[in-house]
Amino acid sequence: MIEISSLSFDELSEKIAQMGLPKFRAKQIYEWLHKKNVDSFDKMTNLDKALRQKLNEEFFIAVPTISRKLVSKIDGTVKYLFEFSDGECVESVVMKYKYGNSICVSTQVGCAMGCTFCASTKAGRVRNLTAGEILGQVYRAQTDTGERISHIVLMGIGEPLDNFDNVMKFLDMVSNEQGLNIGQRNISLSTCGVVPKIYELAKRNLQITLSISIHSPTDELRTSMMPINKKYPISELIEACRSYVKTTGRRISFEYSLIKGVNDSPECAEKLCALLRGMLCHVNLIPVNTIEQSDYRKSDKEAIERFKNIIEKHKITATVRRKLGADINAACGQLRRESKQLDR
Repeated sequence: MIEISSLSFDELSEKIAQMGLPKFRAKQIYEWLHKKNVDSFDKMTNLDKALRQKLNEEFFIAVPTISRKLVSKIDGTVKYLFEFSDGECVESVVMKYKYGNSICVSTQVGCAMGCTFCASTKAGRVRNLTAGEILGQVYRAQTDTGERISHIVLMGIGEPLDNFDNVMKFLDMVSNEQGLNIGQRNISLSTCGVVPKIYELAKRNLQITLSISIHSPTDELRTSMMPINKKYPISELIEACRSYVKTTGRRISFEYSLIKGVNDSPECAEKLCALLRGMLCHVNLIPVNTIEQSDYRKSDKEAIERFKNIIEKHKITATVRRKLGADINAACGQLRRESKQLDR
């Protein structure tokens, strides 16, 4: 069977034509899927019963079911454990801001990157998500909350640039006016630094925000935290980032998880500033989340403030990420591990 959720409008139109159906049917079906976000062909009420039956025989919709749902009593953040038709699960988090609702979506089941501070990667990667499965997280959350999603962050389980083609298709479909029509400037993609794909992404000249998980200013320390640094050391990563900014004119956001006694020293702050000097960028400081199988602890408030002040002294914009959903472990990876009882 064909996963209809991942078909672009042109691809769906071609399939509909092959079935001997009139062109307008493609528009009707696409709107049901990507504007009304239905999870069943039987809900497409302006299609006759025979057509709905035919669609059921040839296609399936990749909208996931809600396996678990946690709602923060502190700030209303909602964390979902979504399950797909093959039984695999991913996590998504809906965060409420004054400017609208933002969802953090997953792009893979598991992750192969092996970052030591991340729960998502502990059992490795199982498979990539399709464009429709990534879209399905947005659709299911929007339907469940009854509120429009206006911003998207690709920072859940998985490395987006390790699933490049499906993620690019997702970006095209979710920002298309025939679908949810979420502006690309409201979408952020986070990568641990798959250098060749950063260059490839730059060529597409998208209006998204690229976020780089850097977390250390030195190769030795970064390699101990992020194995990908062995393949693409900091010098190559920063060169790719500078090229990206030059090609797209878009500011890059550098994610830096602050770990007590590991990477939060004034010396680390100064070295980070030296790396980023002259680049159109922003530094997002993130007090690290505590996870099992890791001794990492978040930096204390004084160290965080000191680090931020040093960056700002060098005329680089820096912010400290506000932690949402603290009472429900809103950072991705932990709920899936509990559900599947993955190797710890």
